Amino acid sequence: MSVIRRHSRLLVVAVCCVAVGAAISAIGSAGAAPRTSHSGKSSTGRIRARARGLRRLARAVQGTAVVRTASGFANLTFARGKVDSVNGRQLTIAEGTRRATYKTVTVTVPSGAVVRDNRQRASLSAVKAGQRVLVLTAPKRTYVIARTPKAG
Repeated sequence: MSVIRRHSRLLVVAVCCVAVGAAISAIGSAGAAPRTSHSGKSSTGRIRARARGLRRLARAVQGTAVVRTASGFANLTFARGKVDSVNGRQLTIAEGTRRATYKTVTVTVPSGAVVRDNRQRASLSAVKAGQRVLVLTAPKRTYVIARTPKAG
């Protein structure tokens, strides 16, 4: 069984924690806003606005989440973007989306990291400039998931 599949629950929990935190924040900020007059927005409009906020969260390019584990709490960090270069254990990433770059960071990937390139187990040297990449650092393991973007 692959390591990513074995730890998929941890990844799902991390994403769910981020989504729940964003939802609670949106609900809390909506409830805390003073009501000066009727805005005319229906409840459906508010629900759609919250859904747009959650979709934006799913497109996050960088972040940290705190998740509960059997032994306490653990930090998960991630960076997502386009590979600029790979130099030994150093991975330079232009964080952002296809159309916009947030910032460029250099991540040191530990030697025990799990690297996947186009869904196949690989080494860090197999990751090439121009590929989309997600680097997830968990308490016990680091995951590098790269893929070649579709042409077009």
